[in-house]
Amino acid sequence: MESLEPWLLLRAVKGLSDGTLTRLVREFGSPQSVLSAPIQELQCQGGITKFVATAIHEGPHPQARVKAEKEARRIAEQGISVITVLDPKYPEKLSRIPDPPPLLYLSGALDPEDDRAIAIVGSRNATPPGLAFTEELSRTLATLGFTIVSGMARGVDAAAHRGALKASGRTIAVLGCGIDTTYPPEHAKLREAIETQGAVASEFPLGTPPLPFNFPRRNRIISGLSYGVIVTQATIKSGSLITARYALEQNREVFAVPGSVKEGKHEGPHGLIKQGAKLVENVGDIIGELLPQLDESFQDHVKNAASEPPQPTADLSTQEQEIFDLVTDTPTSVDEVLAQARFLPAEVMGILLALELKGVIQQRPGSCYIRR
Repeated sequence: MESLEPWLLLRAVKGLSDGTLTRLVREFGSPQSVLSAPIQELQCQGGITKFVATAIHEGPHPQARVKAEKEARRIAEQGISVITVLDPKYPEKLSRIPDPPPLLYLSGALDPEDDRAIAIVGSRNATPPGLAFTEELSRTLATLGFTIVSGMARGVDAAAHRGALKASGRTIAVLGCGIDTTYPPEHAKLREAIETQGAVASEFPLGTPPLPFNFPRRNRIISGLSYGVIVTQATIKSGSLITARYALEQNREVFAVPGSVKEGKHEGPHGLIKQGAKLVENVGDIIGELLPQLDESFQDHVKNAASEPPQPTADLSTQEQEIFDLVTDTPTSVDEVLAQARFLPAEVMGILLALELKGVIQQRPGSCYIRR
């Protein structure tokens, strides 16, 4: 097994960015070769400034060196899984972004099929309809064979992971803290489930707390692992829009789920749609955009699976069951459902969407629904 200590020492060099570090180890073949290279060679072959080359040649500050050596021992003692950007197991899509994390800490395990990933992100304070739609969208995509990537945060992120888990699909959570920390702490059980059907990943050293400035940075990994990013609910200042921005910079697709113009939770997706993001009303909008990017065998699988009518399911929440009971075997208008429902109109529309995705109702012309 490749020694991690040279990687940790090189990463501890002050002023060395992830992008430059990755470029150097690819050029020189290993972190040890970078650390032992003469200053002039680092400048000429590595294409870096004399200041950075000198910092690398001198190595990290003594305190940083002690910290790196201590972390190397902890990783070995605790059996923590770490893959480097030179490892064949490193996610191929992530390796192509401008600044891939040199080290990726993992609990659970990555699978080659995780290359077929889609990210779903959004508000930590999403509405019940938003959470229901997110979960069903994730569930359907996971059923088709896509791995769902998100950040394990409260709200939309958690709903995205749960949707994939309910479909017995794969899901990856990217943390904004060290892999030895679970954040938020109440998602400990969710994390365990994710590790069973996927992986939890982090680029941060062990012991790194969930500091606010870590989360925007980790968002580039969420988008970097994926074909594209779906934003369901988000305010105009949401960190989810940072993920969408990274997706654009990485030449990934950006999708946005619209909602009521009177709700601030939809300002983010609406802004993205104005800027050219693909509007998502159903899974077909996503598949249609991604299909040309999929390998031929997976294309055929997705086409065949998508062409099959959704199978009804009895796995309905209490709210979903109440709305389902208002839809009959003959076309029932939205107005009829709204008039009888005890929920807010926005909530009813979200539940109807969830029921449609679950395959128990079908929309008909004239804003009507009918049971399948």
